Amino acid sequence: MRKHGYPTIIDIEASGFGSRSYPIEIGVVKGSGERYCALIRPEPDWQHWCSSAQAMHGISRQLVERRGRSPKEICTELNQFIGAITAYSDAWTHDSPWLNRLFFAARINPVFHLSPIEMISTEAQLLAWDAAKKRLAKQLDIKRHRASGDAYLIQQTYLYTRNLMETHPALARRTGL
Repeated sequence: MRKHGYPTIIDIEASGFGSRSYPIEIGVVKGSGERYCALIRPEPDWQHWCSSAQAMHGISRQLVERRGRSPKEICTELNQFIGAITAYSDAWTHDSPWLNRLFFAARINPVFHLSPIEMISTEAQLLAWDAAKKRLAKQLDIKRHRASGDAYLIQQTYLYTRNLMETHPALARRTGL
C-alpha cells in the first residue's frame, strides 16, 4: 500500500439522516494543517430537520438560517481551498451524498474527489480506529461535535493508527490500539 502523508479530511454535519437530509456545516483540514469551516444556509426546499441530529452536533436550524452562507459561495471556496486532490471521509456513505447535494445546489462541480478513509487505511488501522479516536478525542480535549474539529480528529486518528501500526504492530494487535 502506498504511504500517504497527512491526508486532507472532510467532515459534514447534517440536518438528519436519510434521503431528505442536507448538509448544514462542512469542515476541512488539509495535510498542511490549514482548516476551513462554514455553516451552510439551507436551500428553500431543504426542509427536513431532525432534533436528534441537532442534539448531537448542537447546531440549530435558526443558526444556519441566520449565519449560514450560500452553497455557491461555500462550493467556490471549497474548490479553491482543497484544489484538485483526493480528500477523505470516515463516513463516506453519509458525507458523499451531502457533498453532492451541496454542489448540486450551487450548480458547481467539485474539482476534488471525496473518497472513503478506508481506501488509504490498513485493516489493522481500522480495527484500532474506534478506540484510538476515543482516546485522541480525550487527549485533544475535543468536546464539541462540529465539522472542523471532527475533521481534525479524523486526520489525527488516521496518523496515530498508521504510526502505531508501523512502530508497534504486535502491540497494536494485542491491545486493540
